[in-house]
Amino acid sequence: DLAKGLAWYRKSVDQGDARGQWSLGLIYDEGLGVSQDAAQAIAWYRKAAEQGFAPAQEELGSMYQYGRGVPKDISQALAWYRKAAEQGQLSTLRRLAGMYKEGNGVPQDFKEAAAWYRKTAEQGDALAQLELGLMYEKGLGVPRDLVLAYALVNAAAAHDLKSIVLGDPNEKPRYPARENRDRIAGQLTNAQIEAGQKLSRALAETGRFGQVLSEYLGE
Repeated sequence: DLAKGLAWYRKSVDQGDARGQWSLGLIYDEGLGVSQDAAQAIAWYRKAAEQGFAPAQEELGSMYQYGRGVPKDISQALAWYRKAAEQGQLSTLRRLAGMYKEGNGVPQDFKEAAAWYRKTAEQGDALAQLELGLMYEKGLGVPRDLVLAYALVNAAAAHDLKSIVLGDPNEKPRYPARENRDRIAGQLTNAQIEAGQKLSRALAETGRFGQVLSEYLGE
């Protein structure tokens, strides 16, 4: 019952519950059982964001990025995204990496993109491992390193990361990590592939991704 749910959320937010405030923001943002109201959404997102609730910080950043209910303000968007990212909000880390890689609302900056993909990859995110690997393959924002590129993409491939062409139920699933790993392997010697596989296994060890990568890069 949406009416009861809304009443429950209002009770929780009156007690200062950040998750409840964020949820109420989503309700107004999406118009779930209420009239869609961007201004109300922003107000509740802000209350939760100011309490340090990362999902609300990301939502508030999105409102500023796209000018929904507030004037478009990329500097405000980035400020809130960074607050969420500092708490390890995975979706925000991905968002920041993609913004800098594509130049979406900010000047294109491959070095900054690679730094955010790395932070995301360190959390075991397969998509970020794939993207970071491709950046090392092409030398975008990082020194070109095919062995490291192979290792990162191979780590992503272990998660069976797949993409399906939407709208065509007969389309076979595609596995971009596997496909890119095999493509990169074609540029390597057998010894380099073996080194890449060894590095990939080390990167996959629980909680050691950042340490292993830093050691490999000599940081």
